Amino acid sequence: MRRALALLAFLAGWLVLTAAPASAHVEIISSTPGDGTRLTAAPAQVSVTLSENVGIQPGSLKVVDTQGTEADTGPVFQPGDAAEQVAVRLRPDLPDGSYLVEYAFVSADSHPVRGTFAFVVGTGPLITSAGAVAAATGTDPAVDVLSTTFRWLSYIGVVLLGGLAFVRTCRPDSGTDPRTRRLLSWGAGLTAVTAVAALVLQGPYAAGRGLGAVFDTGLLSDTLRVAYGKLLLLRLAAVAVLAVLVPRLLAPGQSERLRARYENGAMVTGFLVLLSFSATGHPVTDPIMFVSVGADLVHYGAIAIWAGGLIQLAFALRRPTAGEDLGPVVTRFSRLAGSAVFAVAVSGAVLALRIMPSISTLWTTGFGLILLLKIAGFAALLAVARVSRRAVQRGITVRSSGGTATVTADLRRLRLAVGTEVVLSVLVLGLAAVLTVTSPGG
Repeated sequence: MRRALALLAFLAGWLVLTAAPASAHVEIISSTPGDGTRLTAAPAQVSVTLSENVGIQPGSLKVVDTQGTEADTGPVFQPGDAAEQVAVRLRPDLPDGSYLVEYAFVSADSHPVRGTFAFVVGTGPLITSAGAVAAATGTDPAVDVLSTTFRWLSYIGVVLLGGLAFVRTCRPDSGTDPRTRRLLSWGAGLTAVTAVAALVLQGPYAAGRGLGAVFDTGLLSDTLRVAYGKLLLLRLAAVAVLAVLVPRLLAPGQSERLRARYENGAMVTGFLVLLSFSATGHPVTDPIMFVSVGADLVHYGAIAIWAGGLIQLAFALRRPTAGEDLGPVVTRFSRLAGSAVFAVAVSGAVLALRIMPSISTLWTTGFGLILLLKIAGFAALLAVARVSRRAVQRGITVRSSGGTATVTADLRRLRLAVGTEVVLSVLVLGLAAVLTVTSPGG
């Protein structure tokens, strides 16, 4: 514990002193014409410079006159060498008058940012602008709730898949247990279904449209053009491969060489599933992206191994297989969970310090308050895990016979503690889902 605290203190000091935190979502750095500019002649194009490279997003820039008539000719393009600068051409010979530029970009972390700015040609009045940066994303409430819910369910799906680590390292003889296979199948199915749901919801979510737009093929096409859509397709492909590999990995009678190949394949595809989450969230806004994305991969992977193992253990404790001694299983998982908890704590500290604009964000923004709730949930999990560990330690009885040892524990108390841990894990994952759709800047 002393070493862990010392490491956390070192990381905190190093990260605070040596690197700038990530910005929240994409921002407009400058525009041509600027907001409120009065011009003597109509420009050939309108361009904006963003705080990050979001690519060319169709329909992200629109220009209209006072009657709402489109003044641009589209499409959005990059006018120069700067990847952060995008523009849209205007109709030739625009008459004098006021024009409103509407922008709607999707950040690298998959969240929409909208706003408007205005300019005037000639001596006419200026349209009242809604401001260079929108205060809200303007998403439809129903779409917003569904998107967050499916994020939460996708996390649960990955956690269920994370139970494979428990099966292979703590309970290797459970491959033929129908409950083990069922939980892993549910994980693969839930991860795939939620990926499809995220794919069809992202278009309406980014465009501020309602649920009726989920079947809009144009919005789906826009989603597939950006990194978020491509990573969702990667997640679907990786889950499909996992769905093929896992039954083969758990099948009895495999040679060690073949089993090792299946294990390596499962690890690679599992990494790709985790990457599809980490590369679409707040970590990608970090100026030193590999630090935050790497920490997020460790954080999420450790949670999946820990919580996925808890779920597998809960089912095993509820109805053990005939003649199975769960004592050694619990002991092995206790060591695995200890390493996972350490990884969760360290990587979580790195993420918080890299993503939050300042320490005061913890108590001055909604993001900080949700993060504090998540930390409180993690602390409660550790407290219950301590009860589980004591149930194992107090109930341990070692009987040696011919060089072997049998370890037993207080299973009744352990069942209750592990069940509580599972419930708390699900609640913490819910907070994590809300956190991913909340801007670190408040």
